[in-house]
Amino acid sequence: MPADQLIIFDDVSKFYGEILGVNRINIQIAPGITSLVGPNGAGKSTLMNLMTGLLRPSRGKITLLGIPTDQPETLFRKVGYCTQFDSFPRGLTGREFITSFLLVGGFDKKRAGEFCDIALERVNLVEAADRKIAGYSKGMRQRIRLAQAIAHEPVVLILDEPLNGLDPMVRAETIALFRKLAAEGLHLIISSHILHEVDMMSDRVILLNNGYVVAEGNIHGVRDEMEEHPMQILIRCDQPAKLASYVFAQDHVVEARLHEDRAGLFVKTRDADRFYLLLNRVVAEGEINVESIAPVDDDLSAVYQYLIGTTGGTA
Repeated sequence: MPADQLIIFDDVSKFYGEILGVNRINIQIAPGITSLVGPNGAGKSTLMNLMTGLLRPSRGKITLLGIPTDQPETLFRKVGYCTQFDSFPRGLTGREFITSFLLVGGFDKKRAGEFCDIALERVNLVEAADRKIAGYSKGMRQRIRLAQAIAHEPVVLILDEPLNGLDPMVRAETIALFRKLAAEGLHLIISSHILHEVDMMSDRVILLNNGYVVAEGNIHGVRDEMEEHPMQILIRCDQPAKLASYVFAQDHVVEARLHEDRAGLFVKTRDADRFYLLLNRVVAEGEINVESIAPVDDDLSAVYQYLIGTTGGTA
């Protein structure tokens, strides 16, 4: 893919004095949804701030669709950025918040109003648009910041923990919006620490630890690299002990233990596909009623420990 369609990090390092931010990053990001995942301090926010030009690299070069990050006036016509922190001018309504940024960005009043309406509709905040942001819930504040980031119709969206504070229904709607934007050809760079959400929405994942890239690729490809890493799953059901007797007989299951409330079963398996097929058969036989199934390693801690252990913490 030509450079003007890629986000390119070419041997990029960032140091804060003697403290490492990120080191020797060499990645190319194509259109679609790319998730940056890693523990606190891994370098996710540093990478995002480097992409937007808010930080300059100590070494190396970054271009977004062929635009160097030291050209902010050109860059921010193409880029939308939503940080994980609230920072709103006092006294503004949601509509005023979005419109004011569009006016500062060079849009005339009519176009700013039109673009604002489209953004509000996309995040489902039309009814609350003329209320003061100070009275918004955390989830509404998250959505109005997302609306501001997409209002000028950027081709690159950089979103730091954009799903924090959203209820399950709005979270699902927001993920659907991300998928729609990706289908329109946008680059979405999203940081997250929740594996289940990353799995649902990502075309590609980049795992960071201590400033280094420790794995990259599509989410299933990263999991395929971890042949010995057991996936942890929690099954809520009416007969967890009986379910345990089924799964213990499987050679791919390395652990099965009851949840402390005795209404669920933790299972560790080296082959999630085979486990889900087994679970389908058990449910189809009608002997056990399953209420929910969810990955347990949502915070990616087990994945980090495996990758960090096998790579020694270097790229």
